[in-house]
Amino acid sequence: MEIRVLRYFIAVAYEENISSAAKQLHLTQPTLSRQLRDLETELGTTLFVRGNRKVTLTDEGIFLLKKAKEIVELADKTEASLKESKEIISGDIYIGGGETDAMRFIARTSKELIENYPGIRFHLYSGNADDIKSKLDSGLIDFGVVIEPTDKQKYDYIQLPATDVWGVLMRRDSPLANKQFIQPLDLMDKPLLISRQTTVSNELSGWLGQNIENFNIVGTYNLIYNAALMVEENIGYALCLDKLINTSGNSNLCFKPFHPRSEANLNIIWKKHQVFSKAANKFLDQLRNNIELYTSKNS
Repeated sequence: MEIRVLRYFIAVAYEENISSAAKQLHLTQPTLSRQLRDLETELGTTLFVRGNRKVTLTDEGIFLLKKAKEIVELADKTEASLKESKEIISGDIYIGGGETDAMRFIARTSKELIENYPGIRFHLYSGNADDIKSKLDSGLIDFGVVIEPTDKQKYDYIQLPATDVWGVLMRRDSPLANKQFIQPLDLMDKPLLISRQTTVSNELSGWLGQNIENFNIVGTYNLIYNAALMVEENIGYALCLDKLINTSGNSNLCFKPFHPRSEANLNIIWKKHQVFSKAANKFLDQLRNNIELYTSKNS
């Protein structure tokens, strides 16, 4: 498969029309149609269901679209890294992160780096630890910020000087809102929204003192923003980390910490034996310096 043809395939998948995609790609329609048929022949499968005005992806086409986007993104990232100037430090740094206030530490480090090296650009991807590690393994991001617990056997890492507090996000008019903190028994009969990350479920089970599946789980989430909307609509209580949703002022929501208190450490991870660009190496050096300064200042 050629990268060029994969770009053609992606364009048609998004446009859902070969003529429109051909105009976008500055190709004739017969040329683009032929390239798509050749790709299907090469792969031995049908990628599109062709209608009079619209083409629709088959199951195989949907699978290829996901992989094609990753391949093209990785090719673009590799090309950009190879084109970096040997004298001026510039280029792209790709960072994935879970939802955590500790990303502020990464943001401050990024700001300092850009001030010293204006040619550096940062690209952020949000997701839970499973998403982040998948992107790292595929080479689509350089670094990932993950919340403990998570399996780090395949990665090098640095612990960030921050911790997040576990608790419950709820409506201000909920029966538990007048409590100072939340204990496991408080949640026994409550509808719960939980992270779909496996290691987080195991952590919550440990705090609850029993398998979390024994509770009334009405939904799961991978990012808390949409889960917060579900909480606002009175669907349930979200078990999550603090400082991710604004609960101040006129917000209809409030956050109550767990008791016993449960905290999560945070790490920035990268693949072992990773060969970084000059820009990514500079970021890692700046981050280490900032962590050392922060630690010495607060020790």
